[in-house]
Amino acid sequence: MSDSVRNRRRPQHWIDADAGPVVRPYAMTRGRTAHDSSHRLDLIALVVPEPAAHDPGRDQSLSPEHVEIVERCEDAPLSIAELAAGLDLPVGVVRVLVGDLVDDALVHVTRPVPPAELPDVSILREVINGLRAL
Repeated sequence: MSDSVRNRRRPQHWIDADAGPVVRPYAMTRGRTAHDSSHRLDLIALVVPEPAAHDPGRDQSLSPEHVEIVERCEDAPLSIAELAAGLDLPVGVVRVLVGDLVDDALVHVTRPVPPAELPDVSILREVINGLRAL
């Protein structure tokens, strides 16, 4: 067999040696594309670590991505979108991972108050003016 035929049959490598191992997103979520949790994980939902989750690295059942999510949120709560950008992962993957952490009681998720539920500015001004009148 000639070298040219042998080279055509040999699989081409699609990454260079500096890239390191590549893990597909579906491998991180064990094939899940959505989480079974009843929690709504919007892009602006804030992830806050639970006080009991001081050292998530000790839990051997957690993946490195789970541990990194908890560690990133320790200094300040981060949104799902911020976590996805910081971890360089798709938002869907981060939603599944955060859902796992919610189920394990390592984090809880809070959502900002929707603008429709915020008090009207004019009502607040009237209350302030009424208090000043007293």
